[in-house]
Amino acid sequence: MKKNIHPKYNNVIIKCSCGKLFNIKSTLKKNLFIEICSHCHPVYTGKQKKINIGTRIDRFNKQFGKN
Repeated sequence: MKKNIHPKYNNVIIKCSCGKLFNIKSTLKKNLFIEICSHCHPVYTGKQKKINIGTRIDRFNKQFGKN
């Protein structure tokens, strides 16, 4: 690598709102704060709620009384 043309690599701490800390190497010069990470996101934790809105046929039958 050529000297003095590449940005300096810094240790950066990323802090999530859940309290989890991540240490990474980056060209950023300051620490980051994120609102959600893989430890608290509902998709990754298995706490995601699925809503079944029904099919269009079910809604039609419910609206017009067809069984």
